[in-house]
Amino acid sequence: MKMYDITVPIHPGLPVWPGDPAIQLERVASISQDSEANVSQLACSVHIGTHVDAPLHFVEGGNSVDQLELRTLIGRAHVVDCRGIDQITRHVLETAGISRRARRLLLKTDNSRLWHEGPKGFVEGFVAVQPDAAEWLVERGILLVGIDYLSIAPYHQGGPTHRILLRAGIIIVEGLNLWSVPPGRYTLHCLPLNLVGSDGAPARAILTGP
Repeated sequence: MKMYDITVPIHPGLPVWPGDPAIQLERVASISQDSEANVSQLACSVHIGTHVDAPLHFVEGGNSVDQLELRTLIGRAHVVDCRGIDQITRHVLETAGISRRARRLLLKTDNSRLWHEGPKGFVEGFVAVQPDAAEWLVERGILLVGIDYLSIAPYHQGGPTHRILLRAGIIIVEGLNLWSVPPGRYTLHCLPLNLVGSDGAPARAILTGP
């Protein structure tokens, strides 16, 4: 059984969503400076790197990340090959050969190349899910959808796609790195930090499979 770590490493140089605070990870106590232990401090948005969006992110009164169903975040997942496509539309998903039994989809796009090559800054023209594709995901009974950049939705049109998915209770996982993962079926283990009342949280995500 192979294991794929599909989590983007967190460090101060990691791109963040424009307007969000930059990642600060610094040593605040050091053994080399006569402290008993090394201690680091992290300051950032909850939507950095590989992270989970809770309904509260775009739905007032929606569930927060600590209220998400863990059984949805762990289970059989399909990595869908969407490379060579500018934007993910309903037609793209309808013709992608997705099993009707699929409940968790991870969309592998050309975005993963950005993580593979090393992030040099935020890219506005990333591949994203259009609203008509989001409606298709709801119609098909998808429980979780993931994508390999910092947003499931297009840069200048974030609201519609997010609201369609989150109002339907679909968990969104963003910022995956699927570069080395062949399309196919796996078992997903995605555990966001248990941040009470938060609209999202960083997560560690891995895939296991043949």
